[in-house]
Amino acid sequence: MREIENKKETGINGRSSYGELIKNIGEVLDSGRKQASVAINQAIVKTYWEIGKYIIEYEQAGNEKAEYGSETLKRLSRDLTDRYGNGFSWSNVYRMRQLYSAYPIFATLSQKLSWSHFVELLKIEDPLERSFYMKECEQENWGVRELRRQMKSMLFQRLALSKDKNAVLGLAKEGQVIETAESILKDPYIFEFTGLPELPVYKEGDLENALINNLSQFLLELGKGFTYVGRQQRINIGGRIYKVDLVFYHRILKCFVLIDLKRGEVQHEDIGQMNLYLNYYREEMNTEGDTEPIGIVMGAYEDQLMVKYATQNISNQLFVSRYQLYLPDREQLEQEVRRFLNQDNANE
Repeated sequence: MREIENKKETGINGRSSYGELIKNIGEVLDSGRKQASVAINQAIVKTYWEIGKYIIEYEQAGNEKAEYGSETLKRLSRDLTDRYGNGFSWSNVYRMRQLYSAYPIFATLSQKLSWSHFVELLKIEDPLERSFYMKECEQENWGVRELRRQMKSMLFQRLALSKDKNAVLGLAKEGQVIETAESILKDPYIFEFTGLPELPVYKEGDLENALINNLSQFLLELGKGFTYVGRQQRINIGGRIYKVDLVFYHRILKCFVLIDLKRGEVQHEDIGQMNLYLNYYREEMNTEGDTEPIGIVMGAYEDQLMVKYATQNISNQLFVSRYQLYLPDREQLEQEVRRFLNQDNANE
């Protein structure tokens, strides 16, 4: 009896098993559904773009002011809903108009993003910033939730402030490109997802626990290319045990990334300790194909002058950065980016 069951499962005359049949059908179904979903999303975005085009052409022909609450949009919302059903709320019709206004050439629209992505992107007024987030969504396969989080955390502004004008323009055209150790850095890192601001007092271990408990969001904040290795990684040097708070491997730069968390201000001895860790990892942990490890000491505060002298003449890739447990002030960061770009223009 068992032999008969085995024949049913493994097949006859070398044919694939029934389990493989189910697996193959499942893969085809998943692939087909994904392709159908992509095609539907593309059709929806193109349809809404064309509706936006008709609205703007109508307004221009009648010299009507394209105001946020124009009577045309209100009337269209009512009439289209009566005739075609849901999907034509006033805000949705406004976004359709806005889509064409922001992207008058359809080919400039990403074919990988859904209408829900564009609804979020159209909330961004600055074309450079909007283009950056579109590229990142495309390259990193961000869902709408991830996009919202990165927009709220002001990722574009935080990256832009550490770059020159040409690099900022590159962010808008290509997204974040990882080529060097400096490319992965942010200042500050935003850890609002930990919930720690609600605690009156917390320890470094509390922060570490909160980051690991929210690992997917932590990896999203760290950026592209990070793979989690472990926490409190033991190092034995001359019989003394040291522990690295967090260890990652960066698949693009092909190196270990060591992170030490400090609850308050980064001290010079913290930098010296990280340098010790980097030397150990380079000599003892690196294998063939690995590049120089990177160390990041993250603190709530930093004395830039102390950091300058403490890191001077250190050959390892060692960096100090700040973290915040709350979202940055949007207006302040936007002003800093505008001032930065204006200064760069004045120097040309």
